[in-house]
Amino acid sequence: MPTSGNRRLTVEGEAAVPVLRALDSETRMLIFSLLSHEGMNVSELAEAMGMAHSTVSTNLKMLEEAGLLVVQYVPGTRGSQKLVAKRYDEILIKLPGVAVEADQDVVEISMPIGNYHRIDVKPTCGLASDSKFIGMLDDVRSFYEPEHVFAQLLWFGQGYVEYAFPNNVPRGALTTELELSAEVCSEAPQYDHNWPSDITLWINGVEVGTWTSPGDFGGKRGNLTPAWWPEDQTQYGVLKRWKVSAEGSFIDGEALSPVKLADLKLENANHIEVRLGVKPDARNVGGMNLFGRRFGNYPQDLLMRLSYTFPEGQKAHKVK
Repeated sequence: MPTSGNRRLTVEGEAAVPVLRALDSETRMLIFSLLSHEGMNVSELAEAMGMAHSTVSTNLKMLEEAGLLVVQYVPGTRGSQKLVAKRYDEILIKLPGVAVEADQDVVEISMPIGNYHRIDVKPTCGLASDSKFIGMLDDVRSFYEPEHVFAQLLWFGQGYVEYAFPNNVPRGALTTELELSAEVCSEAPQYDHNWPSDITLWINGVEVGTWTSPGDFGGKRGNLTPAWWPEDQTQYGVLKRWKVSAEGSFIDGEALSPVKLADLKLENANHIEVRLGVKPDARNVGGMNLFGRRFGNYPQDLLMRLSYTFPEGQKAHKVK
């Protein structure tokens, strides 16, 4: 039975938990070592390890349930025998958190929607990961559950959610433009395409502007919305792009407000506070849904792009 050939498994978020549990054992790591070159049956493993068949079988079951083994049944002297082999040679665990990439004069920061650092919301409200609801529905306390970092969808009827993005523009550089994109929509009972909501963006405490979402979208499953999510609920949003530059603030290329980049006071700041929400006195208090990269139609989290330049003659130090 052939073993795997330089195949890598990449897991992150909640999907990493069963894999980490399966790897948390010297016995199971020894099994991987023995399976490095060829598949083996339970008897061969038990003999090589000096352990009882039952002990080996229990450990193999954990590895199987985590999807780390290839199992094959072949004819034996007493019926069929079970052969096992490694499915992967490498396992990469991505920890939940912020992903930062730097390009030529641009820093891109992907912020998982569950990584908020401040929240103040009112029902209807809730959170969901890509596999389950987090906490209780319509209970604000759920937003403080440790699992909130795994959220792929969050919603509320009124209030705000705030994130602290690292300001990874190189020291000495001047920020020339800030862009933010997110998949959002209103929050209605179940869903309602005619449910306007005034969604406002603040950056570093400065109100950048308000966009009126036309509705809460459903009726057909979002491209990324997981199968367990109820059909009669919100399915997808609209991808909105905000930009703040020296000329002012824009949304999807259209003028939004006179707020300019200098008003945000980004220079020498260690982080950038981004708040999205619905004011209690808005004309349309219709709530908000915010989608992560495993819900809705767009495979992205909150995405910030910071363009920058260096003063003439100053050496550039790239962010890694």
